[in-house]
Amino acid sequence: MQQRFHGQMSESFLTAALLSVSGGLQDAYTYISRGQVFANAQTGNIVLLSQCITARNWNLTIQYLIPLLFFSLGVAAAELTRQKYQFSSRVHWRQIILITEILLLFIVGFFPESRNLLANATVSFSCAMQVQAFRKVNGYAFASTMCIGNIRSAMESLCAYIRTHNPEPLHKVFCYFGIIFMFAFGAGLGGYLLPRFGMHTIWFSCALLTFSFLLMFIKEECQRDRFRNS
Repeated sequence: MQQRFHGQMSESFLTAALLSVSGGLQDAYTYISRGQVFANAQTGNIVLLSQCITARNWNLTIQYLIPLLFFSLGVAAAELTRQKYQFSSRVHWRQIILITEILLLFIVGFFPESRNLLANATVSFSCAMQVQAFRKVNGYAFASTMCIGNIRSAMESLCAYIRTHNPEPLHKVFCYFGIIFMFAFGAGLGGYLLPRFGMHTIWFSCALLTFSFLLMFIKEECQRDRFRNS
C-alpha cells in the first residue's frame, strides 16, 4: 500500500536545509562585513548592547539596538502576513514571506559600508520574518536562523533514544544535527565568499531563498496530484 504524503514542502528537510544555509550566510555577512552585528543571534546583540551601554558608547549602542528593534518588527510583520493570507488559494503565505525577504536582501547588496546600520536593520527584519514563518521541519519545531534551540532538541531526543531505543527520537537527532550542520556550512560559505564578492555576497542568500520559494510550488502541485490519484 502506497503511503500518502501529508507534509507541506514548507516543513520539509530540504526547505529547512536551504533556509538554514541562508541563515548562516546572513549571520556571517552582517558580522564580518557590516560592523560585527548579528543578523539572527539577537542574544549576542543584547550582550554587546549591554556592554556598550555600560561603557557609555552611545554610537555602538545604536548599532546593536536598531537591529534588535527591527528583528521584533519582522516577527510582527510575518505574523500579520500569516493572519491576512493564511487561507489564500493563489499563493502560500510563507511564499509571500520568502519573496519579501528576497527583495529586501537583494536591496541590501547595494548598500555601501556607510549604510551598515540600515543594512543590518534590514537583514534582521528579514531574518525575523523567516524564523517566525518557518518553525517546523518534518513536523518538529526548529529554527532556521539560530542553533541553540536545535542543539537542545537534538540532545533531548538523543537522551530519549538512549532510554527507549525508539527509532523516532533518533530520526529527530539526525534531523536537528543536519540542520545545525547546514547553518554552520552557510556561515562558512559566507566567510569564503565575502573576500571575493564583498557586499554583494548577500545575493547568494537570495538565490537560496529563491530556490526554496520555487520548490514550494513544485511540491504543493505534487501533493495535489497524489491526493487526486489516491
